[in-house]
Amino acid sequence: MKLASLKQGRDGKLVVVSADLKTYADAAAIAPTMQAALDDWSACAPKLKALAAELEKGGGKPFDPALCASPLPRAYQVADASAFLSHVRLTRKSRGAEMPPEFEHDPLMYQGVSSTIIAPMDPIPVTSEDYGIDFEGEVAVITDDVPMAVTAEDALSHIKLVMLMNDVSLRMLVPNELAKGFGFFQAKPPSSFTPVAVTPDALGPLWKGGKLHADIICTWNGKEAGHPHAAAQMQFDFGQLIAHAAKTRPLAAGTIVGSGTVSMEGAPQGVACIVERRMLEKIQTGESKTPFMKYGDTIRIEMKDDKGASIFGAIDQKVVPYAYEAAGRRKAAS
Repeated sequence: MKLASLKQGRDGKLVVVSADLKTYADAAAIAPTMQAALDDWSACAPKLKALAAELEKGGGKPFDPALCASPLPRAYQVADASAFLSHVRLTRKSRGAEMPPEFEHDPLMYQGVSSTIIAPMDPIPVTSEDYGIDFEGEVAVITDDVPMAVTAEDALSHIKLVMLMNDVSLRMLVPNELAKGFGFFQAKPPSSFTPVAVTPDALGPLWKGGKLHADIICTWNGKEAGHPHAAAQMQFDFGQLIAHAAKTRPLAAGTIVGSGTVSMEGAPQGVACIVERRMLEKIQTGESKTPFMKYGDTIRIEMKDDKGASIFGAIDQKVVPYAYEAAGRRKAAS
């Protein structure tokens, strides 16, 4: 089944969405929010699936992704990994650092912004173009309650929903921040997720071995920037990533775990971010020519099935300047 959160309050209103993303049914009688459903998944999931089956028979209201918040408008935790070693090698090379060999068996992971998640079609507010604004196309999963020290095999059963992610990154802030030895903070502002999250069973053969087997399509300013396959070169599956995150702590229901930027070494369209393209240009010509994003730039991140239909709906956003009003209210200038 496919689930979404319509914009309402701080945590959205849970709805079931038809397989073709054309209609929806209100699920508030089962669970008012996505988080409430995840908190009691064993009881809610069968009722939500029954509602989804009824929706497929007809009826429902027209589904408009522009009215959606993120599936989880705010989450208890966002843990983003870097499961594609091609991306790790290139981004580290871009700041003059080699990839340690232990990265091949020990995943990288950082804790991202979870309290403020940008809606899939809302603008991306940034305070300065000089920060090196970049998009990153990723796969992400949402878990139920995960026990501490879970095995990678058992961790797969805790994945309840799958979606796509735009991990917004500010590249020019990365080197100085990482040099402090304490990880990302300012370089990783709020991210975005697709309008719809999908249960693994509804993905059919596309979900196999804890990986999503399809291309992630990134379209920057109306032109395709890349379409790397989301499983082909994924070093760590989501079971391994969840087990890594839960090694010394339990994970609460509603935890989001990201794959890191999808990347395919050696493929012409194997990038899902700007910094990789810049590094490849530097390797090939001695100079990085592609600029980072500017105000007014747009980014669309989507995945399609073998019939060309959108699976999760699209992240479709514009970068805008951020303004802070004297009264303390915040707004993004459109």
